Amino acid sequence: MPFPIKVCVACSEEFELRPDKPGFANRCPECSVSDESETETKLGRGADERKAESEVNEARRRAIRDLLYRKDS
Repeated sequence: MPFPIKVCVACSEEFELRPDKPGFANRCPECSVSDESETETKLGRGADERKAESEVNEARRRAIRDLLYRKDS
């Protein structure tokens, strides 16, 4: 049984859609690989960035908690 032939939305090249192909079903393997490497670089954050983000989230949670549970006086 042959694999279906698809057209890549990024580069308009035809490719066979195989079950073990990485990435999206509407992109060829070459375009999918470049997307995976971009997402990996976005996920790599340093300790300073993670700490700053956690502090911002804590302040956000505190503000929401204060708004929800403050007594009307």
